[in-house]
Amino acid sequence: MTDNQLAIVILAAGQGTRMKSSLPKVLHRIGGRSLVGHVLDTAARLHPADTVVVVRHERDLVVAEVTDASPTARIVDQDETPGTGRAVQQALEALAGFGGDVLVLSGDVPLLEASTLAELLNAHRGSGAAATVLSATVDDPHGYGRVVRGADGGVQRIVEQKDAAAHEAAICEINAGVYVFRIDALRAELPAVGTDNAQGEMYLTDVVALLCARHEPVQALPAPDAAAALGVNDRVQLSEAARVLNARTVRRWQLDGATIMDPATTWIDVTATLAPDVTVLPNTHILRATTVAEGAVVGPDTSLVDCEVGERAVVRRTDATLAVIGADANVGPFAYLRPGTQLADGGKIGTFVETKNATIGAGSKVPHLSYIGDTTIGRGVNLGAGAITANYDDLTKHRTEIGDEVHTGSHNVFVAPVRIGDGAKTGAGAVVRKDVPAGALALSVAPQRNIEGWVEKNRPGTKAADVAARARSAQKAGDEPQGQEG
Repeated sequence: MTDNQLAIVILAAGQGTRMKSSLPKVLHRIGGRSLVGHVLDTAARLHPADTVVVVRHERDLVVAEVTDASPTARIVDQDETPGTGRAVQQALEALAGFGGDVLVLSGDVPLLEASTLAELLNAHRGSGAAATVLSATVDDPHGYGRVVRGADGGVQRIVEQKDAAAHEAAICEINAGVYVFRIDALRAELPAVGTDNAQGEMYLTDVVALLCARHEPVQALPAPDAAAALGVNDRVQLSEAARVLNARTVRRWQLDGATIMDPATTWIDVTATLAPDVTVLPNTHILRATTVAEGAVVGPDTSLVDCEVGERAVVRRTDATLAVIGADANVGPFAYLRPGTQLADGGKIGTFVETKNATIGAGSKVPHLSYIGDTTIGRGVNLGAGAITANYDDLTKHRTEIGDEVHTGSHNVFVAPVRIGDGAKTGAGAVVRKDVPAGALALSVAPQRNIEGWVEKNRPGTKAADVAARARSAQKAGDEPQGQEG
């Protein structure tokens, strides 16, 4: 249900110089989403009447990400005047005619949960405040704005780190950069905000002092989880946010019935899905839109990206991307499933097997040491060790088609385009260049030649030549007739 009295403004205009990155800060990713993507997802859970995202640095990149994550969000471009106050002032121009509350979020605070913001909004509306600030108490407040309270405990102002006096810098209650404003109060005070400060910016936080000077009620609500309220400013904080988010995600799936043996070495994106009774073994990454069905076992040492894993399937020591693994299938260890791999129910992709754009039918097996690319394999097939579908002729990719119940010998090469008919067999070492009819046996037969004495003649003085000479001498002596005893 849409909250018609709520508009959300997300600030995503900054460069984030402390990230030391060519990528805008809000586009760095944790848990399968960009930082701003997490904020947009949280914002959507509050069902606002409108969402406005303010952009500037690398504008087109940020807009593309925002549009992909939230197609209904509106974009506002910040002009040359720096500061969060100016960003919100321009966002208000896009909210002409709106008369409710404005929730201001930062695009670099990915861990805030919708429940925390809902509590902030309820506290704001319940108190009748003109502004409510989300604060946090931390051991090391350096770098953050401080919440300055009066003798009565009420909020007086917010002072930025560079503008703080010594006694203000010692305050441990910080501004988390999340605010709810009555839009009429915000519209009234923003024009009075200047740039007379250490950074020459329009601070949104100056609105708090202006409201207090007019005796408008302002409150600060401490966040229940201080760590979740903090923004990401550098790569160290990025990795810490990723760790916190992952621990939260892993715990959620454990409580929903998944067995995760080692949470510290298991990484699960927020976009992935695990069914009950899934088992995840150590050193496993389940990423992006991967889904794992009930009873499946994944890991150890496995990475799945945008994969589907069927019920009761087992996937061990495998790297897979955009692959579909059927129910009761078995994959690995040391398998590499590239995009387009589809393994049907009860199938097997075994040890040191690479597949790409390959459809493998129900109950079919590619057990070991094989490359299967651009291939369709029927039901009940068994490919011998070392099978290769040679799909590329240096110009074009071609397909190999293998029918049902085909059994092949070891070390076969199928030179595409080629079709192996239902029930056909191939001999060991066969190089198959022509179609094989159903039920036929395909052989590549050449007579074996043994050139006696070749090593001793062509590699004299080597160890191989020496042992060969001894063996030939011993064989010759053994072949000579033995004398009769008298």
